[in-house]
Amino acid sequence: MPAPPTWNETWALDVESVFTQREHNIVAAYLVTAGIISIVSNVVVMGMFARFRVLRTHTNYIIMNLAVTDIGVSSVGYPLSAASDLHGSWRFGWTGCQVYAALNIFFGMASIGLLTVVAVDRYLVVCSKNPVEGRSYTNLVALAWANAAFWAGAPLLGWAGYAPDPTGATCTVNWRRNDTSFVSYTLAVIAVNFVLPLGVMSWCYRKVILVLRHEQRTSSLDWADQSAVTKMSLAMIGAFVTAWSPYAVVCLWASFGEPRHIPPAVAIIAPLFAKSSTFYNPLIYVATNRRFRKAMASLLRCQNYQEFTLQEATSIKTVS
Repeated sequence: MPAPPTWNETWALDVESVFTQREHNIVAAYLVTAGIISIVSNVVVMGMFARFRVLRTHTNYIIMNLAVTDIGVSSVGYPLSAASDLHGSWRFGWTGCQVYAALNIFFGMASIGLLTVVAVDRYLVVCSKNPVEGRSYTNLVALAWANAAFWAGAPLLGWAGYAPDPTGATCTVNWRRNDTSFVSYTLAVIAVNFVLPLGVMSWCYRKVILVLRHEQRTSSLDWADQSAVTKMSLAMIGAFVTAWSPYAVVCLWASFGEPRHIPPAVAIIAPLFAKSSTFYNPLIYVATNRRFRKAMASLLRCQNYQEFTLQEATSIKTVS
């Protein structure tokens, strides 16, 4: 980890915020609200997996890991940033800044990697003629977590770096110093964790949609189930692009433009938008997947596993 900065550096921890205290309070209110919604909704998702074994498919194993990343951002990123916003500046020191930023990058990159694994899963389940072993899913999920650890750890070891953003109340990659180190890190992150995943997702889902269009003509219930899971996955990818595109634009702007010219509102809204994906996903699970809706209703009614399984047997078959 790089040595702590001196107080007279341009990105010192006591830098004056570009936001008024009222604006800080608005951001804090949003963070508290979003954090509560995200934690509660993702804990409910985890509770459904724990209570109903029928939900523990390979695809949902990836979804469970996604819920872990969402809880991670909500329980670490939201509270520390909200507390600092209420004070008007970052309150957890240089070490806290490094840990906070690294954990946010870690969980964010893991989320992107896991969404890519979901797309690969849809391709393997729908398009592949050979059954996929559980070990393959474990390896893919482990790769997503390892990739996230690498990109989160790199700034701690000197590639780019972490520092407070212009609001002074949260920490992220130090894009105000758009030197060679920052530019190379930013381009590498965008290429590996945005452009490449988007390309893989697009290719996989194109193949999946073509197969589903052909196979659904048989009116098979299993293909209908696969279609429902694929629609849920596509909605998650759409939310991913919506959430992360503004942040990618800001990073590119800082790399090839003048960071001081980036409007403060844009600088803070972009990462907030990216974090908002933590409560998009549980809403997507319930809105697009009938099995998740049934499981949530059963959980809220305190039904046991046998009652839920019996209810499932009368409507849909187990997916994958």
